[in-house]
Amino acid sequence: MFKLIDEFRRGWQGTSQPSPFSSIGFAACCLVLSTGARWCLALIRPDVFFTPYLPAVFFATALGGFRIGIVTALAGGALGVTLNFGPSTADSARFALMAIFWMVCGLTIWGVEHYRSVVAQQRQISKRLIQEEEYRKLLIDELQHRLKNKLSTIHAVIHQVLQDQPQTWASIDPRIRALSATDDLIARVDGSGCDIKDMLLSELGPYDHVRFTLNGDPLFLPAKLAVSLALIFHELATNAAKYGAFAASRGLLQVSWSVSGDRLSIIWDETEGPPIGEVGQAGFGTRLLKSALRPFDGKTEIAFLKSGVHCTMQCRMPRS
Repeated sequence: MFKLIDEFRRGWQGTSQPSPFSSIGFAACCLVLSTGARWCLALIRPDVFFTPYLPAVFFATALGGFRIGIVTALAGGALGVTLNFGPSTADSARFALMAIFWMVCGLTIWGVEHYRSVVAQQRQISKRLIQEEEYRKLLIDELQHRLKNKLSTIHAVIHQVLQDQPQTWASIDPRIRALSATDDLIARVDGSGCDIKDMLLSELGPYDHVRFTLNGDPLFLPAKLAVSLALIFHELATNAAKYGAFAASRGLLQVSWSVSGDRLSIIWDETEGPPIGEVGQAGFGTRLLKSALRPFDGKTEIAFLKSGVHCTMQCRMPRS
């Protein structure tokens, strides 16, 4: 019984063609029900001969295909002519009605079969798209895996070369790790980018979460812009930990962002940090902050205020 129900379900959904036995049995049931409906209608209108068989043709075609639909239409026409539930007998008018009935059945069968073919075609297209999407995800996962391996290899090679230069290595190592963390964030959303808040939480997470606040609407960053901003945030967070807000017990950081048109504005504002002494010559980090957003028609402005570092970043949002 369950097998027949499952076969009926798959046949009705068009995922598989039911067996001839099931199709014929279903068409026969439809004809019996239509005949019963015709008998009930004959109590009111005895001259209704073929109309009750139209639903039988429709459902039989939808389940078993156009061949079963044609057989059902022929059988319905024959039953409409031969069965009488009233005093009237078959005459030329009834045969004319039968011809009209078969014409309507032909249109019904064509419409149902056309719908079945369209659904089957769409199902094949959907199946192919799903397979292509799975293959694309597999390629992306493989590329991400190779990228992580290459980054790990570069990290190991640089570490080996700079064993005798610990200060240089100490300045390079965290930046490589920041890039790796950003790549992981981008990979989570299929390599297309990441959310700015997720990036900031990843970078500022090692510091006490009550020491910073993030203000701004959800904003998705394209991959290239996300990498540049990740380097900037890493430099600012490192400086805050060494000399700024995170180096003082009461220091606070507020990061806010907004978008106007295609321009992105980000404000990094530190307060309650230790007093800022004389600013020396610009190093690698400062040069990085100044130049990272140039490819996006952007700029970075840093002000060393008495209350702490105030950094403003502006750039153009690339199209996704």
